[in-house]
Amino acid sequence: MKKWAMAVVLAGTISLAACSSDTSDPITDAFKGQSAQQIFKGGEQSLAKKSYKDSIKHFEALAALYPFSDYQEQAQLDLIYAYYMDQDYESSQAAADRFIHLYPRSQHVDYAYYMKGLSDFSIDRGFGTKLVNLDLASRDLSSTKDAFNDFSQLIQLYPNSIYAPAARGRMVYLRNLLASHEVEVAAFYLKRKTYVAAINRANYVVQHYQEAPSVVPALGILAQSYYALGLTDQANQTMAILALNYPNSQVYKELRKAHPQTNNVSTSH
Repeated sequence: MKKWAMAVVLAGTISLAACSSDTSDPITDAFKGQSAQQIFKGGEQSLAKKSYKDSIKHFEALAALYPFSDYQEQAQLDLIYAYYMDQDYESSQAAADRFIHLYPRSQHVDYAYYMKGLSDFSIDRGFGTKLVNLDLASRDLSSTKDAFNDFSQLIQLYPNSIYAPAARGRMVYLRNLLASHEVEVAAFYLKRKTYVAAINRANYVVQHYQEAPSVVPALGILAQSYYALGLTDQANQTMAILALNYPNSQVYKELRKAHPQTNNVSTSH
């Protein structure tokens, strides 16, 4: 009985294998019969010609047909770049993450971290969007937070990487963008008189993004919310911070006009 059952299992296995062999694979079919070197060189040539979709086909086929070839590590790096340049940012991010897990000790793993950050940074952005564009402040910035964390991880793990300076520069922009977003949300709550929520979001900016320009409007929202809730001491303390650090800001000047009693608030520690 056991022999009969085993025969049925084997027969099924053979049948499945036969079906599998008859099934065409669009990723590998065009490259069957080519060596790993031929496929890799073809991908490199396509990459040099900026034929990113074609290079992607080569590198994906190489991974499928020759997963343990000597060309695999470089091909995976090229695949990250090809996806990114083809504006397939999700695939580029996934490829970078895969490289980090497969080759954690590679001398090029810092590049993978950097490209992972760039990909996350670009997911919610148009390809031609300039760094100075802050229109994203009103959007969901979850991928922006991921990008900030990616760049931060790169700097922590590889502070001397050639990509570290660029990562730091992008982190400054991302920090300012995230702070701007938080202030916009805080202003939304303030306008609707949900003062506790406004205080929480503005206070988050003051605590976590101290070097961002959005700290000034965040302090302004804090002061307005405290005054609205009748928390005069907290409001005066916030005004003192503005007077000490940002006395010429428009935010502070407008608040002084609206609350002239703050003119006599001490700025001493």
